[in-house]
Amino acid sequence: MTETTAPPPRVPARLVLASIAGLWLCYLVVATLRSYLVGLEFQGPLFWRRLAVTIASMAVTAGIWPLLRLLDARSLWAKAITVAIVAFPASLALAAINQWVFSDIENQVVAKIGEREGIRIRRDEAGNVLVDVPGLKREADSAPSDEAPIALPTPEPHVRTIAQQEADADAAVTIDPATAEETRWRQLTDVALSRYFLIIAWAAIYLALLIAEQARVAERREGEYRRAAKQAELRSLRYQINPHFLFNTLNSLSSLVMTGKQEAAETMIQSLASFYRRGLSEDPTGDHPLSEEIELQRLYLEIEAVRFPERLKLSVDVSPELGLVPVPGMILQPLVENAVKYGVARSTRPVTIAIAARSEFGQLVISVADDGPAPASEEHGMGIGLANVRDRLNARFGDAAGFVSGPVPGGYRTELRLPLPG
Repeated sequence: MTETTAPPPRVPARLVLASIAGLWLCYLVVATLRSYLVGLEFQGPLFWRRLAVTIASMAVTAGIWPLLRLLDARSLWAKAITVAIVAFPASLALAAINQWVFSDIENQVVAKIGEREGIRIRRDEAGNVLVDVPGLKREADSAPSDEAPIALPTPEPHVRTIAQQEADADAAVTIDPATAEETRWRQLTDVALSRYFLIIAWAAIYLALLIAEQARVAERREGEYRRAAKQAELRSLRYQINPHFLFNTLNSLSSLVMTGKQEAAETMIQSLASFYRRGLSEDPTGDHPLSEEIELQRLYLEIEAVRFPERLKLSVDVSPELGLVPVPGMILQPLVENAVKYGVARSTRPVTIAIAARSEFGQLVISVADDGPAPASEEHGMGIGLANVRDRLNARFGDAAGFVSGPVPGGYRTELRLPLPG
């Protein structure tokens, strides 16, 4: 005997990849809109570099997915701690990629700003940001003497001498004193922090998808277990019919043999064989058309007609359309058997068993009635057969089905209500 274990629930790959793409495309859209709103220069080159960073971010995030998949069966705390740890090097990698991709355009952006403002922005070897302001002299050269007369400024010539350019170069304003290494790590850390929380956000989305998938699989398995239990219950109820019916038939057969009616007993045995051959060839939990169910009851009544050749009559009123409607197998047999037991067997006159069907308010209404002597309610009661039919309908259709049985003027009537197929 081999046991098979169901695989753990997994988030479909297409859904994981869609979540990764959706997250980073949202980042791309937001970053692009922000750059337009603040009026950054070089929108085209910035966009293509930003797109390259987005694609690289998708690839790095997709690389985290297999590791998280290994933890699908672990606790939520284990997943959260793992994500917090793994997201750190991943965010640093994304920050390094971002810095490398945008490094060539940074100088272009700074030069463009300086050109627009009429200044020159540069960095010295130590990484300090210097702004060269035209006309600004060094403090030693520009400090006025108390005795010097005030002179009007002379216009600056159009062509500047090398000495003037060097003097201006020396008169630079330092606005960001820092080393190059410190600046690089500061930028790297700033970008890494934003990427860290984006990776954490995607991991939260993945965990939500995983929990939803686990809930869906659990719900499907619960449904399968319920269907299996219901089928087992239906089989049990169906198998209750055959022993009950066989017991009654064997009693009738015994009576025929004891009274010397050998030919009638032989006919009953042949009819019984035909009835069981047809009944046992069907799925105990399956359905078949109403017309086949009625034909099966004709076989049963042929068996009983051996006992009551003059008293048993049958009337069927079912349209061809309703005859095609599927019904549970042998659902009418206990009702017909009850009609024979309490209507035909206890009467000295002919008794008609009437089987009819009609459509009403989206339901199939099937009735089995007889015009035999009305029994006392406690005598007819809810025996094994009727209780079996009621339980089968409840197990199969729940509240959508109905069952009513009781005496009516001129006999006894049982009515079933089943939902019509949509």
